[in-house]
Amino acid sequence: MEWDRFGQLKPTGPAAWMDTPTEAFSATCPFSPRAEDEDSIAARAFPDAPMLDDRIGRHVSAHVGAAVEAPFRERGSSGGMVSWIAAELLRRGHIDAVLHVHPGTGGAPYFGYRVARSVDDLLAGAKSRYHPVHLADVLDEVRRVPGRYAVVGIPCFIKSVHLAAARDPLLAERITHRLGLFCGHMKSARFVTSFAWQLDADPDAVHAVEYRRKDEGRPANWYTAHLTLDGGATVQKDWWHLADGDWGAGYFMNSACNWCDDVVAETADISFGDAWVEPYSSDGRGTNVIVVRTALMQRLVDEGLAQGRLDLKAVDADFIADTQAAGFRQRREGLAYRLTWARRGEQPVKRVAPDATGLTPRRRAVYRTRAAISAGSHRMADIARRVGRPGIYVRWAWAAYRLYEGLVYARGRFGPVLDRLERLLPRGRRA
Repeated sequence: MEWDRFGQLKPTGPAAWMDTPTEAFSATCPFSPRAEDEDSIAARAFPDAPMLDDRIGRHVSAHVGAAVEAPFRERGSSGGMVSWIAAELLRRGHIDAVLHVHPGTGGAPYFGYRVARSVDDLLAGAKSRYHPVHLADVLDEVRRVPGRYAVVGIPCFIKSVHLAAARDPLLAERITHRLGLFCGHMKSARFVTSFAWQLDADPDAVHAVEYRRKDEGRPANWYTAHLTLDGGATVQKDWWHLADGDWGAGYFMNSACNWCDDVVAETADISFGDAWVEPYSSDGRGTNVIVVRTALMQRLVDEGLAQGRLDLKAVDADFIADTQAAGFRQRREGLAYRLTWARRGEQPVKRVAPDATGLTPRRRAVYRTRAAISAGSHRMADIARRVGRPGIYVRWAWAAYRLYEGLVYARGRFGPVLDRLERLLPRGRRA
């Protein structure tokens, strides 16, 4: 894996399945059309978990709540449940170590996967990291050092671990548990560059990054970007004051995310997300939703509840899906539409079929604009960085957002015009 000029990690050499693939890479890249899909992996991994809902996959239970036991909720971005489950696996001797994303020692690349062998090491890596990382180095350590490991990751990472373990008996033996994180999409490293530009800081002087700064006096969904600079100075700004602070607009999105159909890490033993519905989204302490798929994870949850160490309430699949409604629109309705853009024979193999039936012109425009913003942000930030003029990107980003804002929220100068067009134009047909 190497960095490209857009701040994304990419496989190099003859490994890329779309170029001249090796058989091994074609089978292990989570976006390869030759790789096993999520439904097949989950059926093999969780035969006792029924497929009750195709949005959240196989599961035995679902919950909303948080860790009561300190300091997990306080140290995490959300309700602290990811670190609590990982710590419980360590404390009970089910595993010897956890593979998770941890801050670097200072400066780029800011974050990377690390092996935590104690609860203290684990807690040092708490909080959300919207930054490119890779598993190669820690998987090499798993191969070198005997033991039982849990891995924490977003959906495509958990899927890739399954695919790698299917070809490598050592990984299959040693990676015994998988903890998944709900995911909207992944950002490139230029997201940090943009933060710095908009906070009047030198990107090369950024020492550390915090994407979500918790404040119990503010709603959990009020994100704050916080940068620590060389020398100790700090700058911060709420995301809604940033040109690219609307997550759904897709700035700096990895292109692979356009073709993902897994929102909730369906191949993980247990998955965690944020409860983005009221009253939970207004609770500044942070609240998790969790989806349980194995008997062991269910036992940990049940015993934590009985001991008063967790505060959870059982919910159904509809509740989980509602907390991630925008993500499911993007990866079901939106993905079906994007699949119609590809020429015949070039479509990725997905569990969602190509379809544009029933989409209004406005919804089509939303998906087209989001894709254009994703691709354009990479190019415009690269141009701005190369010529040393950040304003090129920032002005473009604000202009693109005003169009997106009009489409999605019916606000700004474009909103009223689009409202009128929407009433006049017929609903979409199959593309």
